[in-house]
Amino acid sequence: MVSEIHEIPENDDSALSSEEDSGLIDLASDTFLMGQAMRQAQKAYLAGEVPVGAIIVQNGSIIARSHNQVETLKDATAHAEMLALTQAQEALGDWRLTDCDLYVTKEPCPMCAGAIVHCRIRRVIFGCGDANGGAAGGFINLLQQPTLNHFSEVTPGVLQEESKYLLKSFFLEARTKKITGQGGESNST
Repeated sequence: MVSEIHEIPENDDSALSSEEDSGLIDLASDTFLMGQAMRQAQKAYLAGEVPVGAIIVQNGSIIARSHNQVETLKDATAHAEMLALTQAQEALGDWRLTDCDLYVTKEPCPMCAGAIVHCRIRRVIFGCGDANGGAAGGFINLLQQPTLNHFSEVTPGVLQEESKYLLKSFFLEARTKKITGQGGESNST
């Protein structure tokens, strides 16, 4: 189920300029839209989920938004990207998302990258990279694999430090809880 669709104004240079020049926020900028994905990541953090958030934008409108829900749904495939792709497909009534852009706070894993290719997402914008398991250029690049049927444009590093900080904070807190026995898991062997 899609929550609400938020209209984003067209980029009119007379009305919107860079934040530094006028103090106005460009609601169609990658930074603003990644901020919306960060809000989803914060929801995941508060729910005890790995803090990854995603939104999908089509023609200036946010048509899907989600965050990781692996623990909540007891579903290993309930990554933010997968849930957002499903929402977007439902919103559009089509599995082809060719004119859509995906904003996600962490580089997609191979599972999510495969789904992104199959849905034919036009552009993937992500926050922090993942050298160990990222599939948008970190470990492997499935989004631009020449033998696959689709190629997504990739823009890495948008709000990278904020994304990285949220993930590091989450895992530090999780390790601390495990060490002190507050995480619900036994720390004995």
